[in-house]
Amino acid sequence: MAFDITKVRNIGISAHIDSGKTTTSERILFYCNKIHQIHEVHGKDGVGAVMDSMDLERERGITIQSAATQVQWKDITINLIDTPGHVDFTVEVERSLRVLDGAIMILCAVAGVQSQSITVDRQLKRYHVPRIAFVNKCDRQGANPLRVCQQLREKLGLNAYMMELPIGLEDKLQGVVDLIAMKAYYFEGHDGEEVRVAEIPAELLDQAKEKREQLLDAASMFDDSLMEEIMEKGYDDVEDAKVIEAIRKGTLAEQFVGVFCGSAHMNKGIQPVLDAVERYLPNPTEVHNYALDRDNNEAQVEIFNTADKPCVALAFKLDDGQYGQLTYTRIYQGKIVKGDELFNTRAQKKFKVGRIVRMNAAAMEDINEGMPGDIIALFGVDCASGDTFCGGGLNYTMQSMYVPNPVISEAITPKNKSDAANMAKALNRFTKEDPTFQTYVDPESNQTIIKGMGELHLAVYVERMKREYKCEVEVSQPEVAYRESITQRAEFNYTHKKQTGGSGQYGRVEGFMEPLADKDYEFVDSIKGGAIPNEYIPSCDKGFKKAMEKGSLIGAPVVGVKMTINDGQYHPVDSSDQAFQTAALFAFREGYQKAKPAILEPIMKVQIAGPTEFQGNMFGLINQRRGVIVDSTDENNTSTVNAEVPLSEMFGFSTILRSSTQGKAEFTMEFEKYAKVPNAVAEELMKKYQEKRKAEQAGK
Repeated sequence: MAFDITKVRNIGISAHIDSGKTTTSERILFYCNKIHQIHEVHGKDGVGAVMDSMDLERERGITIQSAATQVQWKDITINLIDTPGHVDFTVEVERSLRVLDGAIMILCAVAGVQSQSITVDRQLKRYHVPRIAFVNKCDRQGANPLRVCQQLREKLGLNAYMMELPIGLEDKLQGVVDLIAMKAYYFEGHDGEEVRVAEIPAELLDQAKEKREQLLDAASMFDDSLMEEIMEKGYDDVEDAKVIEAIRKGTLAEQFVGVFCGSAHMNKGIQPVLDAVERYLPNPTEVHNYALDRDNNEAQVEIFNTADKPCVALAFKLDDGQYGQLTYTRIYQGKIVKGDELFNTRAQKKFKVGRIVRMNAAAMEDINEGMPGDIIALFGVDCASGDTFCGGGLNYTMQSMYVPNPVISEAITPKNKSDAANMAKALNRFTKEDPTFQTYVDPESNQTIIKGMGELHLAVYVERMKREYKCEVEVSQPEVAYRESITQRAEFNYTHKKQTGGSGQYGRVEGFMEPLADKDYEFVDSIKGGAIPNEYIPSCDKGFKKAMEKGSLIGAPVVGVKMTINDGQYHPVDSSDQAFQTAALFAFREGYQKAKPAILEPIMKVQIAGPTEFQGNMFGLINQRRGVIVDSTDENNTSTVNAEVPLSEMFGFSTILRSSTQGKAEFTMEFEKYAKVPNAVAEELMKKYQEKRKAEQAGK
């Protein structure tokens, strides 16, 4: 059978949490004869949905990792990618969208456009992914697909029109009316697999005609010949094929969104959505893909879905399964054949293609080659997520994906010493497969810090360490990197002498210290007449630096000090490098007590963006955290607030922000500067430090 790329659709399903993405995928698999019986997400039968293949996903009833599968519907091949909806797993969504050509956006018929629908919409627009909408859960109390269609227009600014009307709603949902064919579809049989076509019920006819006219008017904006035909023949005698062609044009141009309705759980309305995937969503040749040529200053080059050109493919997801590392790869140009040699352009390394498989969620089948536009998985390739593989001497890279900065961090320590190696292994793998999950060891506190997109994101990784690596870890708040500094000028004059048998130690250092605004440390040598010989000047500098490693208030590093030495004394026999280092160390401590030392804390630049209706809540949250609002702007019903907030007050902020803005606001933060902590906080920190020191000494 010859491979026909126009019969391929790479589509994703994206939506708010609990809109029924995974349930819908399960029905698609069933109607395409991929599975023989349907299981539910929160499965009472203990099986769970096929697409949620991780135990953790089944237990929590949420999708964490995107799963990929391939199905046949009539004569087209659909590569289906089920993406997570939770904002903490944004990068999974981003990655999947990068390799999709089209998307089905699922909305709940009761809740309508929710916070995550807004995020998903932003992502689809960022990657220019055409979409159709499916209003799910029409069997629930309070379902209203027409209102949801209106919300798509008002809240997301989409040119959305109903393609179907529901026959009955809530517990009376029976089927749908197709507004192009003007027929009623009923879904019968045990699992709704038999589609019965009938005439439209009389009570719905007028509404169907009215909605059809609106739909045709909207479609005619994309096709002049359709507009002429409507003017000549009226709405009733227009060819269906012409309408479909016009809607396809609008959808591909991202200027039209067709809205379908039904209930995945009740097995109603899924087959027309599959037909719509074929009719309206693009095949790989209709999408413009670009790569950057690394040999030519990253100039943009268009790549084409043809098998006879050199291969360009993107590794968009890594999965470390029971058989080793699996690399999900989308082929953009050329083909990948077993035994081929490919070039990883990021690592600048060649590798041989071994086993190629096609994934069906957790099951897999071996294949010999992957065609352009295909999504396949490779075994045993050493690479990172987002790498580009090229053949034929090309050195292209697919555009770098947008990866948001992590906003939350936690400190983790293994419960047993024996778990440390497993923890390192787990962290190494997680950072490879998820660019928004980062880890490092804090040089000051020596803690292992993990950073991610939210508390659920980190909780899932901690849970995965326990399950997949049998590694128990304790999670705590990371220590804030405080600093100490001085607030006024002070003088010092210290003599160090120590007499032991043989030559002793002698050195006197005199001078002053003063606050320094824009640097951590500066050393000035103002010695006249050789009071301290030249070879001992660097020793004084070393001694001061050593003293600044730990301040006396809370043991934090000292910053912002200018040290000037202007006098001193040496002994021809007893003076040495060590003697002057020690003299400088104690001289610093002597002056430090007089210079009114203070504790400094890191201040973060925080930006919160969310709907204007929650602006008051956002201001309140900043004020509660000793924050200072710098400015705020209102645009397109979205408020952006810029503020400066101490880092110590930002722990757990993402959860509180979500709960006080119905999950609709998001924030970013980065380090801005150090500033003095208020007296009450300083006293508390000093008290804790003294207690810690007492405990350490008692332990000795």
